[in-house]
Amino acid sequence: MVGRCYTRLLAILFLMPFLALGQRDLAQNNSTQTTSDPGNSAQHGVARFDPSNPRMRGLAGSDLLPWLRTATDQPPPRSDTVVPLRPIGPARPISFPIMARAAGIIFSGTVTRIERHPANNSQPAATVAITFHVENAIRGATPGQDLTILQWIGVWSSGQRYRVGERVFLFLYPPSRLGLTSTVGGPMGRFTIDPWGRIPLSAQHLFAFRTDPVLGGKSLLRFSDFAFAVRQASREE
Repeated sequence: MVGRCYTRLLAILFLMPFLALGQRDLAQNNSTQTTSDPGNSAQHGVARFDPSNPRMRGLAGSDLLPWLRTATDQPPPRSDTVVPLRPIGPARPISFPIMARAAGIIFSGTVTRIERHPANNSQPAATVAITFHVENAIRGATPGQDLTILQWIGVWSSGQRYRVGERVFLFLYPPSRLGLTSTVGGPMGRFTIDPWGRIPLSAQHLFAFRTDPVLGGKSLLRFSDFAFAVRQASREE
């Protein structure tokens, strides 16, 4: 009996160094897999869009989806804050009728005031308030009114900015539950008005609207022609 116990004790003492070595290797492998996992958001700064999260849903109307990457030079955000998102690439061109029907607000006007607002208890996202003096209104606005829209700070930081005195023609999404909006299709829903009241089309607009019966093949339009195209597109089914 004593001999058996002695034999087992020797076996345990002999195997202990190998067991300790195996546990150390396993811990090192787990650590390597954790730091090299491309799905690790803390390592690579990737924000996963969660449509069930009310703070991420509706931040910038339907235009939120292109903004899905966080800044890698910033520390990971707290769980109770809105993730700052960055654009992955340019907006995908959409047809003029689709853009016109998706807009809840369509008007032309001049930027008169720009104010930044930090997040607070009633508004969980930092915003930029842009006020326009409406000149011509097609939907969701009134000529002569001072219209203020709220834009999520992430959209502003991505390059969709305004300056006081600028004249624009905008297609805006209907405001979200947080009261935020943005141009339909990103830069596709924004047009510059020149000093003569004409609307030049960008290369992206020219490509997207090349088959439109009114806008196709035209790089510069009178405001009346452009407004007519908007009304025609809005009625198309």
